[in-house]
Amino acid sequence: MRTWSRRSSSVRRNSARRWYGIHNMLLKVHSVDFLKSKDGPNRREHHTDVYFSDKLIVRRGQTFQMWIEFSRPFNPKSDNLQLQLKLGDSTGVLISVPLVNVLEDRRWEMKIVEQKDKRVRLAVNTLPSASIGCYKVTVESFSPRGKLVFPCTPNDVYLLFNPWCEDDAVYLDNEAERKEYVLNSMGRIYYGTVQQIGTRTWNFAQFEQDILEACLFILERGQVAMTEWRDPVIVSRMVSALVNSNDDFGVLMGGWKDSYEGGTSPTAWSGSGDILRQYYRSSGRPVKFAQCWVYAGVTNSVLRCLGIPTRCVTNFNSAHDTDLSLTIDIYIDEKLEIIKDKTSDSVWNFHVWNESWMTRPDLPAGYGGWQVVDATPQEPSQGSYRCGPTSIFAVRNGQVTLKFDTPFVFAEVNSDRIYWQKKTDGSFSQVRVEKNTIGQSISTKAVGSDARVDITHLYKYPEGSAEERIAVERASRFGSKPTLYPSPTSNDVSVEILMDGAGPLIGGDAKLSIVLKNKSSSQRTASLLYEVMVMYYTGVLKTTVKKDKIPLTLRPQETKTIPWTLQYKEYMNHLVDQGALKLTVTGRVNETQQILAKEFNFRLRTPDLIITPQGDAVVGKELTVKITFQNPLSQVLRNVLFRIEGLGMQSVRKIAYGDVDKLATVTLTEKFIPTVAGPQKLLASMDCRLLTQVHGVANIVVRPK
Repeated sequence: MRTWSRRSSSVRRNSARRWYGIHNMLLKVHSVDFLKSKDGPNRREHHTDVYFSDKLIVRRGQTFQMWIEFSRPFNPKSDNLQLQLKLGDSTGVLISVPLVNVLEDRRWEMKIVEQKDKRVRLAVNTLPSASIGCYKVTVESFSPRGKLVFPCTPNDVYLLFNPWCEDDAVYLDNEAERKEYVLNSMGRIYYGTVQQIGTRTWNFAQFEQDILEACLFILERGQVAMTEWRDPVIVSRMVSALVNSNDDFGVLMGGWKDSYEGGTSPTAWSGSGDILRQYYRSSGRPVKFAQCWVYAGVTNSVLRCLGIPTRCVTNFNSAHDTDLSLTIDIYIDEKLEIIKDKTSDSVWNFHVWNESWMTRPDLPAGYGGWQVVDATPQEPSQGSYRCGPTSIFAVRNGQVTLKFDTPFVFAEVNSDRIYWQKKTDGSFSQVRVEKNTIGQSISTKAVGSDARVDITHLYKYPEGSAEERIAVERASRFGSKPTLYPSPTSNDVSVEILMDGAGPLIGGDAKLSIVLKNKSSSQRTASLLYEVMVMYYTGVLKTTVKKDKIPLTLRPQETKTIPWTLQYKEYMNHLVDQGALKLTVTGRVNETQQILAKEFNFRLRTPDLIITPQGDAVVGKELTVKITFQNPLSQVLRNVLFRIEGLGMQSVRKIAYGDVDKLATVTLTEKFIPTVAGPQKLLASMDCRLLTQVHGVANIVVRPK
């Protein structure tokens, strides 16, 4: 028994020595597993499983988990751990994450939640106001023998904004809206005129290969300290500057001319993926060319990719106020003709911008929520071509002193159009004020469907209401010129321009009606001057196509309809992008000297590309699709290029078709292999200088194998 006791005591001493020897060793990190699998809990719980990247992508303000394997078991009594997260270089952001026993919200902390032999599983808390970006991670291990450092490269961690976290400035409390404004990679963009609203589908592609990397590359070019990348106000303002290339070599170069040589016509793009990849892979060479809907589509992609809820919005009859008067001023001479070199303000048929959802702690309470962010370069803001974020609540109430760029956005949606006539002494006097023509049918895509939603009421009170007039007058007090609303003289004759149905098709005659109404009990006579001009959708006029006078006599209480026709042969050689035209009618009533003035923008509608799947779509099986197009013009279309994307493809398929004969029908047969089950969209667009805005979309349900 005594021998056994001595032997047992010796075993215990040896075991203690071994235990002490093991735990007195340095604590080396052998490996780190960030649990970054797309179907793993980190990516699923953080709603990042749809990103193409195989890195760990998490959202701030939320816990993620990771495993660390050591050279020996971790001893909580004598060992310790710390993570170092580094964003950027020495001037960037450095974060230390301590090991704690109990996790608390709104802190960088981590806790051991499981231990297996030499491995520990950590739950890591992130700060809901942390800077977003790609962090390099280092594990620091501490033991009685000293400290060791283990760099986790190349296993970087991407940290994004988190609309699911109540403490994040971009928190959105509606799951259907989060799915639409963050996770939906397909959207609708509206264009045309208020009477002829056109729709095109856009592939935002925010989860595709290289897009997340491209978005962060864009931020790095912004010359804004990475400590500011925590603030969606600053990030969205920075993106609005960097998506255009006007003063910072940003993503897109604008093109509003007839020729797009050396680049892609703005109407030919149908998604953002190609644009962002091209910019990223060329190390920041601006991509040619863009107009407002392309700027908005790419901005939407970047902000959704970074985690900020964002949507595309189209404003019809969108004003461009060039002198901060908050009015749209049209100058006419003694003959009632527009003085073109003095009329610098313009009204775009439509303009597309973005809205992003965020709090605005830099503004008074109540001005958070949807904010206008506009990357189309129109006017400089604080020395750079950018616009926003602008609170739409501030716009609605005429609070134009609140930042950013509220006067400009207010004028876009709610300025009055004022006609000024030149007098014999060279000065100008107001002869007409139109109070309800600017900012109409402001549109965005519905949540969960492809329907169009009118959100004009978010930007202004009902036209003519007391609240709307108060907002206009409040805003105009801060304009660059006093706003005068002269008392009307005698307004007993009205003029309207009407269009039947969806409007004229390109290749055919355009037929409108000029309707005049005499509300008085006396005869009225006038001479109407009409002029129809081809214009860019921005409201910039290219040329006059037709101009004439119409003598007019109206009996008491008479309504007269004058048919008006523009023949195809009259406009066929003058069209520019969008097929947009402006008909202006002016005149003076002889008996009362009342000025008549009316402008009507319309477009010549283009045909769709008809996309027809041949058979059922199944994952991994070849699907044949037919794409049909008919040339509506009695002219040959030269150098036609078709672009196809969607259906889970990671790149755009381009088909150089060549020439299409006049009035000819083209049928393409293309084959695809779907890779993702569920509802998908296949997009096609046509690139042709003579005929723009030709596109199509097919909704295809892909069955699993």
